[in-house]
Amino acid sequence: MASRSEIVVRFAGEGGQGVVTAAEMLARAATGVGYHALTFATFPSQILGGPTWTQARIARSPVLSPGDAIDILVAFNDEAYHEHRSEVHDGGIILLDPSITPLPEEDRRCVTVPFDELAKQTGESRAANMVVMGGLSRLINMPLNYLKEFVSLRFAGREKVIEANHMALDLGLAHLAEEDPISDLGEPEKPDYEQVFIKGNDALSVGALHAGIDFYFGYPISPATPVLVYMERNLVGEGKFAYQASSEIEAITGIVGAGFAGKKSMTATSGPGFTLMGEGIGLAWMAEIPCVIVDVQRGGPATGLPTKTEQSDLLAALSPAHGDSSIPVIAVGTVEECFYGAVHAFNWAERYQGPVVILSEHSLAERAQNIPRPDLAAARVEDRDLYKGQNGYLRYESREISPFPAPGGAGAYIANGSEHDIYGDTTHLAKYHIHMTERRFGKLKLLEDGTYESDNASSSVAIVPWGGSKGSALEAFHKLRDAGVDVAWYYTIFLNPLPPAMLEELRSKDLVLVPELNYQGQFAGILRSLGVKAEAITQYTGLPFRPTELSERIRTRLAESRQPQAVNA
Repeated sequence: MASRSEIVVRFAGEGGQGVVTAAEMLARAATGVGYHALTFATFPSQILGGPTWTQARIARSPVLSPGDAIDILVAFNDEAYHEHRSEVHDGGIILLDPSITPLPEEDRRCVTVPFDELAKQTGESRAANMVVMGGLSRLINMPLNYLKEFVSLRFAGREKVIEANHMALDLGLAHLAEEDPISDLGEPEKPDYEQVFIKGNDALSVGALHAGIDFYFGYPISPATPVLVYMERNLVGEGKFAYQASSEIEAITGIVGAGFAGKKSMTATSGPGFTLMGEGIGLAWMAEIPCVIVDVQRGGPATGLPTKTEQSDLLAALSPAHGDSSIPVIAVGTVEECFYGAVHAFNWAERYQGPVVILSEHSLAERAQNIPRPDLAAARVEDRDLYKGQNGYLRYESREISPFPAPGGAGAYIANGSEHDIYGDTTHLAKYHIHMTERRFGKLKLLEDGTYESDNASSSVAIVPWGGSKGSALEAFHKLRDAGVDVAWYYTIFLNPLPPAMLEELRSKDLVLVPELNYQGQFAGILRSLGVKAEAITQYTGLPFRPTELSERIRTRLAESRQPQAVNA
């Protein structure tokens, strides 16, 4: 038996077969006893059916990405076997139901398990996933009682369901009792800190609640809909409001209106909806109204790949409105950062009095992971600086920020989307357009407090990922450093404005490599415009980077950079 500190299990089949549930169940059971786990899900944009797969990566130490090759593939149909078998390494195992997929004689990795037949013996035909779990407990050498305890807690009070699922676990284990485990995770060691198992969209929603959100208005769109659902269930109480809009245009104007009334407001959407919100975001920038807009990125353009992951909305997020504008952007890269990024976004919106965009992405939205329970005391919340003086207050006179005159309070307030003078009245005079443009851009200086990560900063070459590519890139960085490659690491969630100290350090590098999931190399292009010698390493498959492949691509690019350049005669 191989002694390994982690295992990657993929479940593949049709939508509706419980494929997504299986990965989350395995991950939840594992984290409940002290392991670390991370899930990844991808599925077609239809209600039922279509090729779906998820995987769970389980380890004794914190998990950064979905991983590389598959250790165990559970193929619920023939198509899944043929589609995913090439990604199972030579020492891996493929579990098949012989009634669905004939056992391929040439593939020694295959082991048959009659999922459905064994499930029927329990009296619960939907227990096929539990049969699989029982077999997996043998293959990864995880004590079956870990899974049974999870089932007992999950279905507490439903004794017949617990009994059927326990029986299914036993049947799965018995069926594979003669198989040798392919890995031994060893005894789990619970961290010395409290944890929560949560998805990215939910973590972002919890962060918004902690930041004091009063008003949520959103239209359903994949993969942002779970934020709307979470808010409808949890944003309750006096002075709180969550509602489903009839369109993205209604959603953005609704939260701008709430911000005008002095409330902390947010909406969440994806690429197509974000485009529709462009004019409303411009209104919030022009009238200087705080609000938060979440863009959970997916493949595009147009309808594109609504259930795949991509990082291709960065350019749109920086300037969604027409005319001169520069919208603050926070791009989260982990489930934990989804929580803290939401808090930072509300703080920024209140501080500079304008719209802030949070960029998430499909892989984070659907990712379930155990993270340290957020430290609420450390997640400081900022509130709006309200005007408390007398009438005669000039809202737009200052060159930077001024107290916010909420309607019903002191100070006349005109929220004007047309260019306005220091009183807020419409004007076409050049001197006021110059004053207001410089004021709006000057306020971004108030947001230059963003933090950043760095490692081996003395190297002349740096890896600088953004957003959800962080985990894969960090694993690739560690692989390169372990192999003796001299390369630096930089990362921040604060993309606009960038932390000034980080930008200065990047400008001093000979080469900055930017792994990002888009065709254009959008962040690399932005860095070049800021004086950084940046090059993108791109991928646009709808799937995350694989750490080993990414490390090899970086190694190849570094080797090319060291080749002597030919001199023209």
